Amino acid sequence: MENRSKIIIGIAVVAVLGSAAVLSATRGREGGIEVRTEAIEHRDLVEIVTASGNIRSRRTVDISSDVSARVSQLLIDEGDDVVAGQILLRLEPDQYQAALSRAEAQLAQSQAQEAQQTANLTQAVRDRDRLVQLRARDSLLVSRQQLDDAETRVEVQQALLESARFGVSQAQAGVDESEDRLSKTIFTAPMTGKVTRLNVEEGETVIIGTMNNPGSLVATISDLSVIEVVVQVDETEVSEIALGDSASIRIDAFPDRDFSGTVTEIGNSAINPPSQQQGNQQAAIDFEVVLTLDETDAPLRPDLSATADIVVESRSGVVAVPIIALTVRDADEVGEAVAESELEDIEGVFLVRESTVSFQPIQVGVAGQEYFEVLTGLSSGDIVVAGPYQRIRQLREGDAISVIEDDDGTEDEGS
Repeated sequence: MENRSKIIIGIAVVAVLGSAAVLSATRGREGGIEVRTEAIEHRDLVEIVTASGNIRSRRTVDISSDVSARVSQLLIDEGDDVVAGQILLRLEPDQYQAALSRAEAQLAQSQAQEAQQTANLTQAVRDRDRLVQLRARDSLLVSRQQLDDAETRVEVQQALLESARFGVSQAQAGVDESEDRLSKTIFTAPMTGKVTRLNVEEGETVIIGTMNNPGSLVATISDLSVIEVVVQVDETEVSEIALGDSASIRIDAFPDRDFSGTVTEIGNSAINPPSQQQGNQQAAIDFEVVLTLDETDAPLRPDLSATADIVVESRSGVVAVPIIALTVRDADEVGEAVAESELEDIEGVFLVRESTVSFQPIQVGVAGQEYFEVLTGLSSGDIVVAGPYQRIRQLREGDAISVIEDDDGTEDEGS
């Protein structure tokens, strides 16, 4: 009996609260839903794509070692400006100088063998010619066998001389190789620029790379006369960007300075294509976009973080509606306003007509930071509901409204 009484009391409380909620909602409708409004005006709109990335120089050369040796003399510091051909560092040349000396000795030996074979061939030719002359005077003095043997000796000596000449060429190649390896103990700047990375110290040993192990990266030279900003753009936005688009660039290291640039390269394939992604969860598909920074006197360095606002479209003096004012309604819900439309979801705004609202379908174009370009459906001077967003979502055709006023008593027309 006691439990039944508690249930009855609970039902009564819920009923009272429900009635109060319905009454409150009804009063809100009767007094008008509080909204902000804004008059439609002509505006200049700019549509941008924002992307983040890093700074790099247009041309960068990583200098690696082609020989293994200890650094005997380091002539640069990181941050130094260098010119093409300037000596950067030297490696200990002892083992490569010794290898060159051995190669030069081998070349000298091969040349001596060539000279010896040349002399042997000359002697063989003389012997053959003498026998030929004797046989011409008297065939009984020199047999045919002797003449054939002399001819064979000439041919053998010719072959030995040819072999000696090949030996000289091989020895000369060995000298050239040794000289090349010795020359690689001296590192020179491949271009004029700045030393943006220095990975060795005097006394360290640098090594050459193999198939499985990378070689020592000695230094990096960058030409900072032309600076690029490399950003990653989502696949949904990269199609909007075109070569030559201008951009406003913010660099984290220089928060008080503005930079400008131009799109000079757009990637044709994703940075991380789906075929190379692992796991079941597919990562975002981004494309690399390169912007060339306009000339500046700022002391920029590679790898600085940057954000680019790329201008993809601009409009001057067009009818514009606040982005927050745009909403979507079902075609059945708005009724006669879209009687001729075949779409299920209709984009539009709520026009203010005296103290009520009416849904007005519109077609939008370029999207600025806070406004959409209006292609059809609105004219300059029309008043639309411009907030709050939650109340715009709740508005229905014919709802009564009351305009929110600022503290100074004027109507708030901002977005």
